[in-house]
Order: sequence, then structure tokens, then C-alpha cells
Amino acid sequence: QPNAMGGREVGGLANQLAVHLDIDNPEHHAAVANFWQTDTLATENGLAAVDLFNAVESGQVKAVWIMATNPVDSLPEADRVRHALMACDTVVVSDCVASGDTLACADIRLPALGWGEKSGMVTNSERCVSRRRPFVKAPGDARADWWIISEVARRMGYASAFPYQHEHQIFAEYSALTALAGRFGKRLDMTAAAELSADQYEQWQPQQWPLQGEPRCFGDGHFATPDGRARFVACENPNVHRIGDAFPIILNGGRIRDQWHT
Repeated sequence: QPNAMGGREVGGLANQLAVHLDIDNPEHHAAVANFWQTDTLATENGLAAVDLFNAVESGQVKAVWIMATNPVDSLPEADRVRHALMACDTVVVSDCVASGDTLACADIRLPALGWGEKSGMVTNSERCVSRRRPFVKAPGDARADWWIISEVARRMGYASAFPYQHEHQIFAEYSALTALAGRFGKRLDMTAAAELSADQYEQWQPQQWPLQGEPRCFGDGHFATPDGRARFVACENPNVHRIGDAFPIILNGGRIRDQWHT
């Protein structure tokens, strides 16, 4: 499965910018655009996964690049997703296997690294940033995702924006970017790693953010809300059937943990 917590931190969702900032907040938008010196930053939310493939089906989206997931298997109405991809003009799939449900729809297949072949940073759900190191050699022409993205960008004419020669350069840049999170009252703070050398990156040991200050968030009773108070939302689903004489068993026909992302 993809690095979900870390993916959110770097802006890997369609409805947010990097470092937990909001696309539709003008101040957040201006700060991130200024950091990267760009005038092409997204100004509105993108499409969520199901909506994205609906847009592929309708022809609104004509090219899609799928990485680290297998939507033809894992998304609802998987047959509809497959038909949409088969009709799409350009489908690129990065994967670490030779065949699969989504790969069968690909016009271009890119050989990515698997878990034991990768080197890079991941963030656990309790904010612990760990560096994973490969324990097997990369097979054939398989390459890291960051390298593949950078190489494609260079060949599209964006070499100046993708000058990275090593993953530690990307991590250091991201760490500097987290200064913006603090500016807007977020707890995310990796700025202490912004000047990390390649050797220091190699020696990184797991640690929680914020890297400076008290590692336990909210222990002071102050929360990341406008008034500083915690918010609890009580939810009740009125449609849940209680086990009883009328409903003696519950059937869960949905996905279970070990089916997720194949």
C-alpha cells in the first residue's frame, strides 16, 4: 500500500496542497506558489478517485498515470473502471509486477521498485518519520518513482524544476517547505532537516515531527482548531441493524484488510 500518511503530508491528495495546506485558501495558495516560484499551482480541488475514473469514462480526462495502486481491482464498479481505461487515449502505469488487472489497460508500462528495493522516507500514523533502506537489488530497469517522475518531467521540458540527483535533495526541500505549515498554525515541522546532507540522510534514525519542541502533540490541552479546543463529533448510523431474533447474524460482503490494494 502507498505511504498514506506521508502522501498526505506532501500534498498527495487531490483536495490539498503540500504540508497540510488548502488549495482554496488564498493565503495558503500564495505561500506555496511563492516557495516554488510558480504561477501554475492548482487553484481548485481535483477529482477524488471514483470521480476521476468517471471523468476518464466521459472523455474529460484523456491521460492518466497510475502509480502504487491497482484501481481495476480495488475501486468500486471495477469493470466500469477497466472499460474507462481501455477507452482512454493514454494510460501510464508504474508497477513492480509484470502483469495485473490495471497493467492490462496500460499503453505505457514503467518498471517501479518494490518495497524491499526502495530507499526513502515514510511517515507512520503517529508522525514517526522513518528511512527505509533496500535489502535486495533492483531488478532489470526498475527505478525509483522520484527518478521516473523527474526523468519524464525533464523530457517534457521541465528540467529546471526537477534538478534532483538524489532523494535526499527532495526530502530536504520538503522539510524546508514545512515552515509554511507553522506559519499557518499547523503542527507539522520538519525544518530542522532542511539542510540535511547526503551523509546525514543516510544515517537518519526514526523520529517524530515536530522535530523541534515537544514531540507529543496536544499534551498542553491546546488543539489545532481556531479556538484551541478539541472537537468531538458524535456519529450514529440509524440504518445499522442490531443483532436479534430478526437479524441473528451480520454479513460483511465488503473488502477486508488483506484485500486492500492487492
